[in-house]
Amino acid sequence: MEHDRGAPTLIDERIEHHFAALTPSERLLAGHITRNYPVAGLGSLTLLAQGAGVSGPTVLRLVQKLGFRGYPEFQAQLRAEVEARLESPIAKHDRWTSGAPEAHILNRFADAVLRNLSVTLGRIDHAQFDACAALLADLKRRVVVTGGRITHALADYLAAQMSIMRPGVLALPPQFSAWPPALMDLREGDVLILFDIRRYEATMMQLAEIAAEQGAVIVLLTDAWASPVAAHADFRFSAHVEVPSAWDSTVALLVLVETFLAAVQEQNWPETQDRMKRLEAFYDRASLFRRG
Repeated sequence: MEHDRGAPTLIDERIEHHFAALTPSERLLAGHITRNYPVAGLGSLTLLAQGAGVSGPTVLRLVQKLGFRGYPEFQAQLRAEVEARLESPIAKHDRWTSGAPEAHILNRFADAVLRNLSVTLGRIDHAQFDACAALLADLKRRVVVTGGRITHALADYLAAQMSIMRPGVLALPPQFSAWPPALMDLREGDVLILFDIRRYEATMMQLAEIAAEQGAVIVLLTDAWASPVAAHADFRFSAHVEVPSAWDSTVALLVLVETFLAAVQEQNWPETQDRMKRLEAFYDRASLFRRG
């Protein structure tokens, strides 16, 4: 069975795309694959069926519904996704430069970024986005934000901007040793926002596990291959990051960040407006910005 042109290509995206049409046993299997990605699908068909508590024919029906001709093709796609997760910056650069088109890098890079943004926004569930934004706008909940080695800049930016709009926003420093005091104060219902794109960082998983144990709502902003933190996430937003470079692009993630900021501002405008006026008064007293 050929996969439809324009349809999702990654396995978790295919599962999400077809989920409503799956039978109960197929949904059970799909959930098992998603929760135990990628390990569940790397073994034999029999082991996958046993692990999910379904029959072998159920496995075959599911992989065909996902657009694969059979289990070997499903596994080949799974292995390709694992390789993409683990790919080093040097390997990425070599792949992009071999056979690269002759167009100028500005055009090639911009085209890739625009594709990433279009695909990312096209696959965002609006109801999930709105529900997450409502949590971030809830002043009774504290919001804690952090990211990995590369994405920490996005986390700091989100926290800095959101702290203007509402109180109770904390950016965790990159050092894991500084996290326990903040985690100790997490209350049930508080929100932890994690940024984690390939290559995924073990400390992000440790943080998610501890926060989940304390009843925090976990929001994950990740890439299309999905950080392992997804196993603990209440909300997951996946951005496409592939560009002709040794590094991934965070433009689509930044757009998600700024859209969340706009949504929180809209929902809390009276409080946000008051805080902004008070902040401007402090800036004026300190003569922080030039006038005229």
